[in-house]
Amino acid sequence: MKKLVLAEKPSVARDLSQILGATQKHKNYYEGNEYVVTWALGHLLGLKMPEDLKQEWQTWQLETLPMIPKYIGTKPLPKTRAQLKAIGSLAKRKDISEAIIATDAGREGELVARWILEYVRFNKPVKRLWISSQTTKAIKQGFATLKPAKAYDNLYYSALARAKADWLVGLNVTRALTVKYQDNLSAGRVQTPTLALVAKQEEKISKFIPQKYFTITLNVAGKKAKLQQKDPHVLKERKQAEEIVAKMQQASGRVTEIKFKDKVIPAPLPYDLTELQRVANELYGYSAKKTLALVQSLYEVHKIVSYPRTDSKYLSNDLKATLKERLRAISGMLPAAKQYAGTAKVVQTKAFNDAKVTDHHALIPTEQIPQYSKLSSDEHRIYNLIAKRFLGLFLPPHKVRQEKAVVKFGDQTFTLTQTTVLEPGWKESENNEAPLNLTENMVITPQFMINEALTTPPKPLSEGSLLAQMEKFNLGTPATRAEIIEKLVKSALMERNNNSLHVTKKGQQLLELVNPELVSPKLTAKWELQLEQIAKGKYNSKKFLSEIEADTKRLVREVKNSEQKYQDYSLTKKKCPKCGAFLKEKPVRDGKLLVCTNESCTYKRRAEAKVSNHRCPVCHKKMLIVSGKNGEYFRCKYDGTTEKLTGGKKGKKKMTKHEERRLLKKINQDNEPQESALAQALKQALGQNDE
Repeated sequence: MKKLVLAEKPSVARDLSQILGATQKHKNYYEGNEYVVTWALGHLLGLKMPEDLKQEWQTWQLETLPMIPKYIGTKPLPKTRAQLKAIGSLAKRKDISEAIIATDAGREGELVARWILEYVRFNKPVKRLWISSQTTKAIKQGFATLKPAKAYDNLYYSALARAKADWLVGLNVTRALTVKYQDNLSAGRVQTPTLALVAKQEEKISKFIPQKYFTITLNVAGKKAKLQQKDPHVLKERKQAEEIVAKMQQASGRVTEIKFKDKVIPAPLPYDLTELQRVANELYGYSAKKTLALVQSLYEVHKIVSYPRTDSKYLSNDLKATLKERLRAISGMLPAAKQYAGTAKVVQTKAFNDAKVTDHHALIPTEQIPQYSKLSSDEHRIYNLIAKRFLGLFLPPHKVRQEKAVVKFGDQTFTLTQTTVLEPGWKESENNEAPLNLTENMVITPQFMINEALTTPPKPLSEGSLLAQMEKFNLGTPATRAEIIEKLVKSALMERNNNSLHVTKKGQQLLELVNPELVSPKLTAKWELQLEQIAKGKYNSKKFLSEIEADTKRLVREVKNSEQKYQDYSLTKKKCPKCGAFLKEKPVRDGKLLVCTNESCTYKRRAEAKVSNHRCPVCHKKMLIVSGKNGEYFRCKYDGTTEKLTGGKKGKKKMTKHEERRLLKKINQDNEPQESALAQALKQALGQNDE
C-alpha cells in the first residue's frame, strides 16, 4: 500500500518526491514504492459566490442584501480543475492507504489541503507533516514524526471561519456600496481599517500648522546642550528667549551634578515576517509583497531560511542542537560565524522560549550552505539581514557608559551628555565622543545661542510604518498583510508615491460611507483575536460566525439607510468613440487606462502616453507610445515626429542592436551639409556624377 502526499506547490512536491524516493514522474504526480506525491497550485477551491447559491443573488441589487447563506460550500477554481481532477483520481486508487498533508504549515496551508480532501471525499486516515524548513534533514525528521490531522482541526476551523467572515462582511458591504453609489467600492473587515490608518495619518498632516519657536543653547568647550523646558516650543518670541539669556548672563553657571550610567544593550531577537518586511522597506524600499516573495524563494527554492510566514521572534529549545550547523552555513557570508560555531554558546538566552513560539519559530537560516551564485542581489540582501540577526544571538552585548553633567544658571538647567563605547559587542564599532572634562562645582562661562526653528509635520506612513501599525492593532496576519496592502492599491483606494502611502479621493469617500466600527481597527482586532482563540481551541467557531452574521446585517442596513453623497472622481468628460458613453480612468500596473462606463461596451485606451525605448530618428530621444483612431503609434514629444509601430504583437518598442549601431553612427558622423535624397535622385536621373 502507498501513501498519498499532498504538497502546496509543484516545486515543493518535486523536492519531497526526491527525498521520499518517488522518482517516477507523471503529469500530475510523482510515484515510488511507498509514496505518491502530488500538489495543489495554491488554492484549487474557493468558497462559492452568491450567484452560485441563489438565483436572486445573481443580480446586484439592494433588495437582496444582506446575503446570509446557511451553508456556503466550495467550488473548483476554473484554471486548476485538471489538477483537482487528478488528485481525485489518485485519492480513489485502491493501493492508497492514507493521505499526508504537506501543504504550508499554517492556517492557509491547512485550508488548502482540507478543502481538497473534503471535495474529493477522501475517507481514509489523514496525517499532517509540520515542518519549519525545507531542508532534507527537516523533511526526514518531519516524516518520522507525523501527527494525526485531527490534531490540527482547530487550525482548520479558524481558517474556515476567517474565510467565511471575509465572505460575509466583504461581499455584502462591497455589493451594498457598489450598488448604492454606482461605482466599484471594495470594503472588508481588514482592508478598510488598514486604509483608515493611512487616512488618519494624512489627517494629522493636513491639520498641521507650522509654529515658529526659539531655542537657547549652551556651548561648553565644543559641547552643546539645549535649555530644559517642559514644552520645547514654549518660546514663541525672540524677546522671550533674549530675556532669559540676559538674566542667565548676569552670573556664571555651575556644574551641580555629574552622573555615570553603564548600559548593556543585548542584540535584537531574530526576525518575524512583519519586522523583516518593515526593515527591508526602510533600507531598500521593498514593498511588503516583494519581501515576502524574496523570503519565500529563500525558503522554497534555495532552502536556506526557515518558514517565512511566522509571527514569532522566539526559538524553541530543541533547535539548540542545530545551532553549530546553522552557524557554519552562514560563515561564507559572515566569517565571524565560524569562530562561534565551535561552541555555539548562546549569549541572547531569552530568545529560546518554548512558551512564546507559536505555530512556527522565528525566521532564521537553515543548516543548508547557500550557493551564493544562484541568489539574486535582492535575495542576497534579505538573506544577509536574516543571517546577521541570527548571528547576534552569539555575540556579546553592546556596552556603553553615559556621562551626564547638569549645569545650572540660577533656576535654568542644561544637561550635557557624552557616551563612551566600552564594548562594541554585536554592534559595529563606532567612534567615541570627545570627553566632557567637567567636574562638580566647576564654574561655567555663559556662552549662549538663540536659534529660530519651526515645528515639523508628521511624516506620511511608509509601507514599513503601516505594517507596524497593522501589527500593533492586530490587523491581519504576517501571511496576509502584504496582500491587504496590494489589494488597497489595486482597487484605487490607496496609492504609492515613492515610499509613502496616500489615500485616494475614492478611498477617502469610502471611509465616510461605511460604519465607523468597520473603519476603526478595534472591531477587526477583536475578530482576529477570536480567530486566534479558535485555532487554540479556546473559542467556538460557530459562535464567532453567528456574531459576524449579526454585524453584517447591521453594516448593510446602515449603508442602505445612509443619505451620504458620493462623487466618482475617476469619471472624465471624454466620450467613448464607439457608443458615446463617458470614459473613466482605471489604474493599471504601468499607468492608467480610459475605459467605457457602458458595461456592454469593451472600448479602452491609454489615458496617458507610455515612454518607450524606441528613439526618435531626429532628436534621438525616447518616443512615446500614443493611442489614436488607427491604433498605437510612436510620437516624439520634443519635435512631433511620428512613426508606426512595427513588428511583434504591439510593435517594436525596444531598439535592436542594429538600430543602436546605426543611431550611434548617425550621431557621431560629421555635421557637414548632406545632399537630400531628392537631389541625389535628380542627379542620377540626369546622369550626373560627383566630381
